[in-house]
Amino acid sequence: MLEDASLRGSAVDWAQAAVEAYHRHGADRIVAEVNQGGDLVAEMLRQGAPLVPIPRAPATPGRGARGGPAAALYEQGRIRHLPGLQRLEEQMLLMASDGYKGKGSPDRVDALVWAVTAALLDPARKRPAPPRVRGLY
Repeated sequence: MLEDASLRGSAVDWAQAAVEAYHRHGADRIVAEVNQGGDLVAEMLRQGAPLVPIPRAPATPGRGARGGPAAALYEQGRIRHLPGLQRLEEQMLLMASDGYKGKGSPDRVDALVWAVTAALLDPARKRPAPPRVRGLY
């Protein structure tokens, strides 16, 4: 894990932070979880980065089922963290097989699970093609 760019702020703030992280890390897409807020997430991201691929990930199955495969990769030692991820790691320590034991939402862990799923657990999913410009004749 390279970075936890989570923040508390307006939709404009978090969309801008996501796009900046996308560019900073040379990512190939931003995965948008769509449950509460539906298309708001993707639409806010599109305003700041209209050419960035933004696949939508429905928040199903439940959090425990989604996180299980990522947890297995941690147990196998296949995921490592760079320094500076203390807040994420604190949330991770409060996750249990029967749910989150902390206060509020495990938003950082949710983002981590989507990132791991997109990058490592879903290799059959075709990566989005980079945007291209064609001339019209």
